Amino acid sequence: MTVELINTGSELLFGKILNTHQQWLCRRLTDLGYSVTRQVAVPDTGESIEAAVRDGLSRADLVITTGGLGPTCDDLTRERIAALLQRPLHPDASVAENIARYFAGRRLTVPPRTRVETMVPEGAEVIPNHHGTAPGLAMTVDPNPFRPGGQVSRLVMLPGPPRELRPMFNELVVPLLSRWFPREEEFVCRTLKTTGIGESSMEERINDPLQPLVDAGMELGYCARVGEVDVRFVARGKGAAERVAEAEAITRRLVGSNVFGVEDDVLESVLVNEFRKRGLTLALAESCTGGHIANRITNISGASAVLLAGYVTYSNESKVRDLGVQEATLTAHGAVSEETAVEMAAGARARAGTDYAIAVTGIAGPTGATANKPVGLVFMAVAGPGGVVAQRKVNAFDRETFKYLTAQQAMMMLWNALHAAA
Repeated sequence: MTVELINTGSELLFGKILNTHQQWLCRRLTDLGYSVTRQVAVPDTGESIEAAVRDGLSRADLVITTGGLGPTCDDLTRERIAALLQRPLHPDASVAENIARYFAGRRLTVPPRTRVETMVPEGAEVIPNHHGTAPGLAMTVDPNPFRPGGQVSRLVMLPGPPRELRPMFNELVVPLLSRWFPREEEFVCRTLKTTGIGESSMEERINDPLQPLVDAGMELGYCARVGEVDVRFVARGKGAAERVAEAEAITRRLVGSNVFGVEDDVLESVLVNEFRKRGLTLALAESCTGGHIANRITNISGASAVLLAGYVTYSNESKVRDLGVQEATLTAHGAVSEETAVEMAAGARARAGTDYAIAVTGIAGPTGATANKPVGLVFMAVAGPGGVVAQRKVNAFDRETFKYLTAQQAMMMLWNALHAAA
């Protein structure tokens, strides 16, 4: 089976926004056992959209388009594909009802222009949009005038906004693909999420022990990004699940302290879930991260039961006033020191009355360094029922990367402290 992905949107080619659809959809399709053979991005012009779809249909079993289904003048995907396939457009009552509900729920009047979103190509299946107004569309192109022998192709059109596209794909398109393209052999894809270890170090630890499984046909892959390394196992055919399970067990045995989750888990999510499960509470004392840890924690539903307080104590005065850091500590060791981080964590825990607290203090740069304290130096501490532990790191990156990586390291310290206390 061959799959091609077409992302529409001039903003993608202008470099104004990142094409997250390409990465996300390719990842999801691979996890489902479908290989994307080609992906392109095209501008919001009718000619470009038609040419890309015609080209894709000439080769692929499945063509997926993203974007261009909305109500504005540059949303041309629906109309141009309908014209390309000579499928007349007809209004669909179910789409009109969904649009009416969407605006009624927000106490807004339905804009007249949204009528274009109700138009559906003849023979197309509507994929309801539970998070917006533009529906997705699914079509069987049979016979396919662009493919040798008229061989059948399938076409799926998805809306552009990620908050609409992703749940639509997961909830409604995945079952559709299973019906259209049932897998003929067992397929298993498993991803372990790790942090605190580099890609090369990870490979050094697990590559040789996993080699017999790789020799037996299992695929082993790595994906590194700031503060994390994904380890991916893929197996096909009889015994695939057993091979992947064995690979996961070996990896957890060798690097278990660095594993925090699986698949699409993020560290802040597993932390919040673990805290809720244990009935624990958390406070944060942030200096160099400026509230970034709090932002990540509060992005997770249910965080209100966990995070009781967050202190952004950027100045020395606020560290003393709000967290009880001793002026003598700042004088003797400076704001960026293990001693200060320890007092920040202990102070945040005491003032908020929580089970645990995280503290971070460092030099984000590019200014502020001294001979003994380089740019990127950071001290982090975790206070808990068993006392306070601290770490020193040097994260010499741009400010944004520094903040993200420091937050990741501090949260992993908390994760390890939780498991040490279990």
